[in-house]
Amino acid sequence: MKKADGIPGWVSELSSSWLVGAGTVLTLLQFIFVFIARSASNPVWEWAGWICLWSAGIFGILPIISFRKHGRVHKGKSYIHTTRLVKNGLYALVRHPQNGTAWILINFGLMLIARHWSSFVTGGLSILLAYLDTYKADERCIEKFGNAYRDYLAKVPRVNFLYGILLRLKKRMDDGEK
Repeated sequence: MKKADGIPGWVSELSSSWLVGAGTVLTLLQFIFVFIARSASNPVWEWAGWICLWSAGIFGILPIISFRKHGRVHKGKSYIHTTRLVKNGLYALVRHPQNGTAWILINFGLMLIARHWSSFVTGGLSILLAYLDTYKADERCIEKFGNAYRDYLAKVPRVNFLYGILLRLKKRMDDGEK
């Protein structure tokens, strides 16, 4: 597998299945901590947590639609089996809306709702694993799409959708001045 630009060497050695599996277990533990180790109620933090969770839902569902619509998925195949690089919709803002941004938002949301040290530890570890898995996804996409994906890497942030929005706004303003 071709190494993604900027990927730490030791990350290349990790299995994506291991990263996702361990992250899933940690996230499930967080759900348990929301019910058994939750700190005293604070509606501001809880609402912020729920906003993160609902946002994660958006980042989890919209890519399915984008891949089906723009990814040239063969009939009968899963939406992840694209034959074309998708760079529009959420993919114009962030490279990894599902396996990065949504996963991070879920964990962050659960941390805000539970507000307990056990949730911060498991959530922090799960977020780290999610982020490391985005490097593995970049490796797979470079292998699949080559230089087109390398160009995409240079233009679209890995998981930071807020920065992606700012980049899109800047591009629109620059295009409007021309």
